[in-house]
Amino acid sequence: MADEVQLAQDAQAGEDTIFGKILRKEIPCKFIYEDDQCVAFDDINPQAPVHFLVIPRKAISQLSKAEDSDEALLGHLMIVAKKIAATRKLDKGFRLVVNDGPIGAQSVYHLHIHVLSGRQMHWPPG
Repeated sequence: MADEVQLAQDAQAGEDTIFGKILRKEIPCKFIYEDDQCVAFDDINPQAPVHFLVIPRKAISQLSKAEDSDEALLGHLMIVAKKIAATRKLDKGFRLVVNDGPIGAQSVYHLHIHVLSGRQMHWPPG
């Protein structure tokens, strides 16, 4: 866990991100979903048996920086997460996570939704 905290503390907002490089196809990635607003792919460092990310094509650094005009896009990301969860038969449930800023353990400053399932989640999460 300390490694994730350190990554979040070291991350810098405003820098080009791995997600930007994936979207520009500078880094190969197998998308499990793609449309004109977002993409989704399996996390390379899964924290649950099922762990995928949904990211907007629009470069929004973090949720707290989203604008009111992003409302439909943010809702779309959640609907896409739900649709992928259904195709993966996650009928017993799943968890959505959005990290924001250093204290929220955000290590990539491109908004993204983590979708986790395949094991019992616990509360509180952190």
